[in-house]
Amino acid sequence: MNPVTEDRAPEPLTEYAHRLTRRLRAFDRRHPLLWDLHITGFWVTAALIDYVGGGWRHNAHDLDVAGWLLLTLSLGLSIPLLWRRTHPRAVLAAMALFALVNAWTGAALQAALLQLAVVFHIALRRPLRNLWWATALVIAPVLVSVARHGEGTWDQQIGSQLMSITVAALIGITVRTRRDHTEALEDRARRLETERDQQARLATAAERARIAREMHDIIGHNLSVITGLADGGRYAAAKSPERAAQALDAIATTSRQALTELRRVLDVMREEDQSDQADLTPQPGLTDLDQLLDGVRSAGLPVHTTTHGSPTLPPGRQLTVYRVIQEALTNALKHAGPGATAEIELSYEDKGAVTATITDTGNGGRADGPSRDGRGLPGMRERTALYGGTLEAGPRRHPEQGWRVRLHLPEETPQ
Repeated sequence: MNPVTEDRAPEPLTEYAHRLTRRLRAFDRRHPLLWDLHITGFWVTAALIDYVGGGWRHNAHDLDVAGWLLLTLSLGLSIPLLWRRTHPRAVLAAMALFALVNAWTGAALQAALLQLAVVFHIALRRPLRNLWWATALVIAPVLVSVARHGEGTWDQQIGSQLMSITVAALIGITVRTRRDHTEALEDRARRLETERDQQARLATAAERARIAREMHDIIGHNLSVITGLADGGRYAAAKSPERAAQALDAIATTSRQALTELRRVLDVMREEDQSDQADLTPQPGLTDLDQLLDGVRSAGLPVHTTTHGSPTLPPGRQLTVYRVIQEALTNALKHAGPGATAEIELSYEDKGAVTATITDTGNGGRADGPSRDGRGLPGMRERTALYGGTLEAGPRRHPEQGWRVRLHLPEETPQ
């Protein structure tokens, strides 16, 4: 492995520095006033030490400045730092007044350099256009000092001060850029997390709807067939025990088929490894229509089929056609009434187009007939919409009696 590209753990000292920095920032966010008091107290103490210890005399132009004025200037150039983060522009304006007096009197206190800390906070927290007038305020005392006391040349004094202001502003801009970049990354991470959760909820809802359709198709159809067989077997038990036994056999067969399909649906929901699962029964298709029709006929509904063309449909379209026929026949078993018959007409066209028409001769066309628009019809429409098809369901036209369901799936769109 290339040692240059190899992932390496951070150095312990670097990790410690990052951890300490995070703790200091967290403490600052929780207690901003306490932190500001500490910083301001440090610089006030430094300014007073410069005044009391006489260090200011090494840079002063006038050694006869009154003591009370020196104390006032020292405090005026340091105490405003307490509000440097919340009101940096007002703080700089207030400090500029003391800096002008400091330059005019010739005291030349080093505390005037604290204006650069305020320039840093202006670059960090305020629009960058504020740096223009901030630069003017900081340079003004330098101009006053050169004009009044004449120490050094103009270009040396102004150039040195401009360099200091530029460094302070660049540090503020750098910290600001890094902060904004970090906030943008955190915001993007939050939005991605929100979108991920939303997509997961949508996928969960779609999967629930798909499973609900499958469970409705399986349970609704098979229970309708079992109910019809049980009713027929009950009437046949007294007169024809053989017919009753046949009905019981058909009930057992239909029940086993329903259990097999339910296991297939439930196995898909399991989170175990695919290799540990039992073999899954494939989804039903057009080749399973004969078995479906035999079960419906056994339940007491005669069904006649007419087919035009040869089926060349992919599995998904076959499942849609199968489920629509299954739901239509299930509704006919439930609502058509005694003596009804059903007819299925299938027309296969080129490129996957198919039309299926399912009609029955029951009482579904009567105004007082039972409603068939429960969970089944919406499920059929959802399946049909997946392939851009159309589904029509309703009573047959007068004088015909019964119900009609027509499914049409158009040609497959080339990818």
